[in-house]
Amino acid sequence: MSDRLVGFVGLLREHGIHAGPSETVDAAATIVALGTADSRVLRSGLAACLLRRNGQRKVFDQLFDLYFLDAARPIAASSEDAADPLRERVIAALIQGADTAELAREALNTFGAYGGAGESAGRVTTASGAGWSSYLTMKSLRPDEISEQVAQTMGGTGQFDSAVHTIEARRRVEQFRAAVQAEARLRSAQLRGTDYIARRGVESGADSADFLGAREQDLAEMRRLVHPLARKLATRLAVRRKKAVRGQIDLRRTLRRSMATGGVPIDPVLRARRHGRPDLVVLADVSGSVTGFAEFTLQLVQALQDQFSKVRSFGFVDTCAEITDYFSPGEPPAPGFAQNIVREAGVARFGSSNYGEALQGFVDHYLDALGPRTCVLILGDARTNRTDPNLAALEAMTERAKAVYWLNPEPSRSWNTGDSAASSYAEVVTMHECRNVAQLAVVIGRLLPA
Repeated sequence: MSDRLVGFVGLLREHGIHAGPSETVDAAATIVALGTADSRVLRSGLAACLLRRNGQRKVFDQLFDLYFLDAARPIAASSEDAADPLRERVIAALIQGADTAELAREALNTFGAYGGAGESAGRVTTASGAGWSSYLTMKSLRPDEISEQVAQTMGGTGQFDSAVHTIEARRRVEQFRAAVQAEARLRSAQLRGTDYIARRGVESGADSADFLGAREQDLAEMRRLVHPLARKLATRLAVRRKKAVRGQIDLRRTLRRSMATGGVPIDPVLRARRHGRPDLVVLADVSGSVTGFAEFTLQLVQALQDQFSKVRSFGFVDTCAEITDYFSPGEPPAPGFAQNIVREAGVARFGSSNYGEALQGFVDHYLDALGPRTCVLILGDARTNRTDPNLAALEAMTERAKAVYWLNPEPSRSWNTGDSAASSYAEVVTMHECRNVAQLAVVIGRLLPA
C-alpha cells in the first residue's frame, strides 16, 4: 500500500497536483486511520490531505480509481437483444436515485467492448487492439432519450417543476456516464497497465484543458476558477509593487553621503519610485474560433482591474469596437457574453476574422487610449484568413504604449501553419503561448506591470 500511495502521488504531480512530502505523510496516516474497506470514505480522506486548489478533484478521482479500486473481471458480452431491457433498468435506477455502479459494469460489458475484449467469460483479452469504450456504451444507450424519460417520469405539472426535474435528470445521467467512464478506465488499465492509462487516459483538469478544445462543462469549470486565480495574481502584483516602491540607487546622493565615511558608500540612497498604478488595454479577438479563450481572459482581467488605474477592453472580428461597458465592477459577466458582444457591439461586419482591418480600426479610432504607462494585451490566434496582417498598425501601437504582449491560445508549433500570421506578428511584439488556464496564469503574473 505504501508503494501504491507513492506511485499515486507521483502521478498526481505529473497531472499538475502538487502534493509534497508532508501531504504524502498525512495521506499515509489517513489510510491507516480510515482503512481501505470503504473506497468512498478513503477517497474523501485522501482528497482532504492531497488537494490544495479548486478544479483538481476531477483528475484526483480518476487517478484514485485506477490506483485504489479493482475492476470486476469482464463477463461474456451480452446479446443485442438485451439492449432494451438494460436501458429500462438504467432508467428505473436513475428515477429511484439508486446506485448504478453494477449497471455501469453491465452496460460496458454489453456495449463497450471492441477488438475482442471480453469475448470469453472469465478471460481478459490482451491484444493491442482490444479495449473498452465508454463512448460506445453511452452512444448505444442514447443518454438524451434516457434523460428525457427520467424527467417525464419524475413528474411535475408546472413549468418550474418541469425545469427542475430536467436538470436533476441530466445530473443523474451524467453521474451514470461518469461511472461507465471509471469502469472503462479500470478495464483498460487491466489490459495496458495502470501507469499507461494514468498518463494517457485521464482527462485533464480545468486548469490544464486547452481553451480551443474545451467542452462546455470545461468552460464552466474555468469560469469558476477566475476569482481564486485573480486573488492569487492580485496578491502577487501587490507584493511585487511593494518590493519595487523604493526604486533604484541614486548614485549622486549616495556619493555625497559617502563623504562622511571617507568616500566608502556604506549607506546607499535610493530614488523614490513614483506611486501610481499602470493602465491596461485589452484587445481581444471574439470570433467563434477563440471565444472560450477570449471570454476567460477578459473575465480574469476584469477581476484584476483594482490593480490598475484604468482598464479598457476592445473586441474585434473584422473591425474594432470598445466593449468596456459590457463589464460591471464586481459582477462576473454571464456565460456566452462574447456572442452578445459580436451581435451588439459592432465588432463584425462580414463575420470572418481580419486582424489587419481590426488593428487599423484601433489605430484610427482608439490610439489615444495608449500612453507611456499603458500595457497592452492582444488576445487571439493570429489567423488572418490570408488577409493583410497590417504590421504597420501594430508597430504604431508598440511605439505609443509602454509594452505590448500577444497571448496566443494555439500551440507554438502551429504558429506557422495555414493562414496563421503569428510568426510575422512575433517579429513586432512578444508572443506567448497560452493554451490553458495554467499557462495563462503564469504569463499574466509575469507580464503585467507593477
